Amino acid sequence: MKWSIRIGKFVGIDVYMHLTFLLLVGWVALVHWQRGQSVGAVLVGVLFILAIFMCVVLHEFGHALMARRYGIATRDIILLPIGGVARLEKIPSQPMQEFWVALAGPAVNAVIAVALFVWLQATAAWEPMQRLTVTTSGSTFPLP
Repeated sequence: MKWSIRIGKFVGIDVYMHLTFLLLVGWVALVHWQRGQSVGAVLVGVLFILAIFMCVVLHEFGHALMARRYGIATRDIILLPIGGVARLEKIPSQPMQEFWVALAGPAVNAVIAVALFVWLQATAAWEPMQRLTVTTSGSTFPLP
């Protein structure tokens, strides 16, 4: 895809980032700078958005690796500001195979959610719903 740069390769599948993804990272950095006026605030915001997109990459690898199980290659995975795309060579010919390929991505998300739940339980890092808003996490995480 034009305007994409290769950022790595995992299990034989190239992963690309569309250059417009940098606009999202830049916007997040700017918003966090305006809010916190510190490099620490910017780092927290950028690392958070990168963690979210790591989950997107894992989701796309769920689709790609399930397709591989049925003999379908994946051209590449592309990260866009709106999410990711695993570009398969072809669509599975059997409906059940297509079902499992489609379900594999959300199944990865479910595993990530369970892992986060276990981690939050183990570290007692839950935040009360009353402290959460659209613009703040309610976190007491200290910023440098």
